[in-house]
Amino acid sequence: MHPLGIVILSFILLDVVINLVADILNLKGVNTRLPDAFKGLYASDQYEKSQNYLRDHTRFGWVEKYFNLCVFLIFWFCGGFAWLDSWVRGLGLTALLNGLVFIGVLLVAKSLLGAPFGAYATFVIEERFGFNQTTWKTYFKDRLKGAFLALLLGLPMLAAILAFFQYAGTNAWWYCWIATIGFMLVVQYIAPTWIMPLFNRFDPLGEGALRQAIMEYAQSIRFTLDNIFVMDGSKRSSKSNAFFTGFGKNRRIVLFDTLIEKHSVEELVAVMAHEMGHYKEKHILKNLAIAILQSGVMFYVLSLFISYPGLFKAFYVEEVSVYAGLIFFGMMYAPLDGMMGLALGALSRRHEFAADRFAVQTTGKAEAMTEALKKLSVHNLSNLQPHPFYVFLNYSHPPLLKRIEAIEKIEGYPIVA
Repeated sequence: MHPLGIVILSFILLDVVINLVADILNLKGVNTRLPDAFKGLYASDQYEKSQNYLRDHTRFGWVEKYFNLCVFLIFWFCGGFAWLDSWVRGLGLTALLNGLVFIGVLLVAKSLLGAPFGAYATFVIEERFGFNQTTWKTYFKDRLKGAFLALLLGLPMLAAILAFFQYAGTNAWWYCWIATIGFMLVVQYIAPTWIMPLFNRFDPLGEGALRQAIMEYAQSIRFTLDNIFVMDGSKRSSKSNAFFTGFGKNRRIVLFDTLIEKHSVEELVAVMAHEMGHYKEKHILKNLAIAILQSGVMFYVLSLFISYPGLFKAFYVEEVSVYAGLIFFGMMYAPLDGMMGLALGALSRRHEFAADRFAVQTTGKAEAMTEALKKLSVHNLSNLQPHPFYVFLNYSHPPLLKRIEAIEKIEGYPIVA
């Protein structure tokens, strides 16, 4: 086995071990004692249900992860990449079309392998815990729409990247970077009005106390808000959420219909204040800038290794090609990408604390914010006491109890226990 192959395999197995340890610690940390902050909100049987939900999702995740790992390793060490490359070359296509077919076959195979797991998670696990509202018809329509979007948006972008590295020489990496920046900005702009409505209905929030309260709050912080939208989240799940998306004229504040059903007006204003806080604190622009910088680093490093012979020997492929190099580089780059992901996760958790602080300080309703967070956690069967190592690896939001503790420390807004 080529030394680079040994390095790549070692990092893959190390990642498996680290995440397995984190999962085990997370499960061992399950505490049957309900935190004092949730007394009166959680019935004892519902709290036990949340812990069973965690166990079932974790164990099912192991089955899916290790099945995919075994299939990948068998394909790798049985010369699957070399066979696929030889088959593609035998079609007599151009280099660009060879690349699209090679990568397309791998993506379709991965999608087909993952389909049974996705269906089981939706129609068995989510159903068992009372979350699933998806019909088989909606499920398959979502998959078809996702495939259509991948062809419509992803295929031209992939073709451009392959063409740049095939024909642009040393300039390829920054051509790809510029194209990717343009792609990211266009998708961010069109997603709220063109892409997301393909999957869900977005209706303007009707006149009433909630709309008036949100609009008055937005005016108080000088947040331009033309409309508030309600998404039919109940079409797929009974879980609740809210989010901010897009920018410019196409930006949207969105409430799940399931969220409106469960919360008071004050709590919903606090949730909206949190989402507006991300915008006012420039978190969205910062995240976009980081994503742009991250893609630039990736394309530069890719330019150094995409034609490196050792990378192809590591996967038993004899002939160097842009398309295979792109796939192999992704596996080699994964550890660095993972380390950047840990840093971004830590930054995201800081942003959530900051948005909570903004919401509390601008609404003056700390109690409403904490009650909203508690109800969301109870309704979604969230893990109240995740292990810190698991949080470090996986969480984009701080654990709920940490968020409540931080809110309690905001000067001038003490929380009564």
